[in-house]
Amino acid sequence: MGPLWTAQDAADATGGSSITDWAATGVSIDTRSLATGELFVALRGPNHDSHDFVSIALERGAAAAMVDREIPGLSTMPLLRVADTFAGLAALGSAARRRSNARIVAVTGSVGKTGTKEALRLALAACGPTFASAGGLNNHWGVPLSLARMPPKVAYGVFELGMNHSGEISGLARLARPHVAVITTVAPAHLGFFPSVEAIADAKAEIFLGLEAGGVAVLNRDNPHYARLAAAAVRTGAADVVSFGAHRAATVRLLDCVLEPCSSMIETSLPGFTVRVRLPVAGRHWVINTLAVLAAVTAIGADPRRAAEALTGLEELPGRGRRHELSWRSGRLTLIDESYNASPAAVCAALAVLGDMLELGEATARLHCELADPLAAAKVERVFLVGRAVAALYDALPESRRGGLWPTVGEAIPELLRFLRAGDVVMIKGSRGIGLDLIVERLRAESVPPET
Repeated sequence: MGPLWTAQDAADATGGSSITDWAATGVSIDTRSLATGELFVALRGPNHDSHDFVSIALERGAAAAMVDREIPGLSTMPLLRVADTFAGLAALGSAARRRSNARIVAVTGSVGKTGTKEALRLALAACGPTFASAGGLNNHWGVPLSLARMPPKVAYGVFELGMNHSGEISGLARLARPHVAVITTVAPAHLGFFPSVEAIADAKAEIFLGLEAGGVAVLNRDNPHYARLAAAAVRTGAADVVSFGAHRAATVRLLDCVLEPCSSMIETSLPGFTVRVRLPVAGRHWVINTLAVLAAVTAIGADPRRAAEALTGLEELPGRGRRHELSWRSGRLTLIDESYNASPAAVCAALAVLGDMLELGEATARLHCELADPLAAAKVERVFLVGRAVAALYDALPESRRGGLWPTVGEAIPELLRFLRAGDVVMIKGSRGIGLDLIVERLRAESVPPET
C-alpha cells in the first residue's frame, strides 16, 4: 500500500508548500498518539498551540508537520507551510473526499451515533474495504481529520457528525458529502442550546444539505419527529427516504426481538426478505442501532444479508455499555460501563449510578425528575447520584431507592465501595464531563486480587 499523503499531494490540497520531499502514512493532531510516519497537524486550541510540540512530533517519527508560522531551529525540517492549519486540515479532508470513489455514509442523532457508526464499520467491511472515523471524532476538527485519514482506495466510508449548536452539521455534511445520511433518533439532548426538541430535529436535518445527488435519507420511523425529518430530506433534495423501526410502514421493520442478559435476537423484515441475527450485545438500543445499520446498508447498495452475518461479531464500546465481570469480596460483581455519555433518552435504558445529564438548559430539573418513573418500572434497587443537577431526581425518588447523593465523583467513590456486594449488577451512566469513568476505573482496580 502506498503513502496516504505525499508532500506534493498535501501541498496541492492545501495550497501550502514544502521545501523537502516526504510521504506520510497517516494524519495526527496529537503527539501523545502520533504514530511513526504520520503527518502532524499543528492546531491551536483554547489552552495551547500545537506549534509548540512540532519538534517533539518530529523527534517521535512524524513524516512532516503542517504549520502556519515559523518554528525556530526547524527551517530545514519537513514542514508543510500553510496560511492556517485548521483551514489546511479542512482542505486536506476535502481533497481526500474528492479523490475517493467510496460510497459514503454519514451518521448523526441525539443518541446512538457512535454505536451505529461502529456497527456500520463492521457490517460494511464484510461487503468491501471500509474506512470509518475513530472513536467520537465528529466535530469541526474531528470530521476533516477523519476524512484526511481515509485511504484513496476503499469501497465504503462511514463518518459520524455531531453538534450542539444550529449550523454545525451543515458544514460537516458538506465536507463529508454522503451518499446516505442516517439520523438515529431525535431526543432532548443539548436543550441548553436549543429552544425545543423540534429545533434539535431541524439542526439534525442539516445533514441532508450535504447529500450527494441521488442521496438517501435513513430515518427512525418510530421517532415522533419522523415526518418533520422526512419532509426536510425531500425538501433538500434526497432522492429517497428509507425508514427503520417497529412501525408497520418502516422499510426495515422489526418483527421480533428477544432481549437476554448478554445478547439480543432480532428478526427483521427488509424489502423482499427477512433477516434473523443474534447480537452478542444486550439492550434494546443495540436492536435499534442494528435496524439503522441494515437500513443504511440497504440504502448504500451493499448486501444486508452479509452485513447481518457480520453483526454477530459486534462488541460493546468502552464507556457505552461494555460489561466487566469483576472479582469482588469473595464473589463477582457485574459492572456495566455507560460512563461516556447520557441524555434522557439514553438514561431510561438502565440505571444504578447516575451523574448529571449536561446541556439540557432550562429543562434540566424537569428531565432529571422524569427519570424517577422509568427507574421504578425497571425495579432498580438503589440509585446513587453524582453531581448537582441530579439533586432534582434524588428528591423525586422514594426513600427506599435513594442510595446517596454526592456533588463529586471523589466523594461518591468511598461510599459506593462500602455499599457494593458480591452478586450486584451496577451500571455507571452520566455525561462525560461529570467524570464517572473514574468510578469505573476504581471498581476495576479494586477487583484485582492482591499479589502474593
